Amino acid sequence: MTDEKFIHDTKTVLKFIQIYCDDKHKDALKKENTTKLVYRDYNLDVNVEYNLCSTCRDTFFLSYQKLQQCPHEDKPSCRKCPKPCYERADWKTVAKIMKHSGMKQGLLKIKKLFIKS
Repeated sequence: MTDEKFIHDTKTVLKFIQIYCDDKHKDALKKENTTKLVYRDYNLDVNVEYNLCSTCRDTFFLSYQKLQQCPHEDKPSCRKCPKPCYERADWKTVAKIMKHSGMKQGLLKIKKLFIKS
């Protein structure tokens, strides 16, 4: 996987987790953080900022760790991977987050088509 692909995938999963956390954990204590991205022991010159509850923060770091360890040069989507690295329970959590956030983003795009500012 290229550095650019790693950065893109990390930012995408973080965006999805942030949407989910904002919707589902409104009352949870959240902490603003910044993480400098590291890939293959190389410190990338990219920071990501997030404001997540502890549960969603743990989910983000699990996903980040899995992305760092992905053995594929041409990374498939995780759901199409021939050798999934997520434990089943973790995969169900991430899939639920991706489904919720993907639906929300799709609905927002449709809404923008009909409502012009």
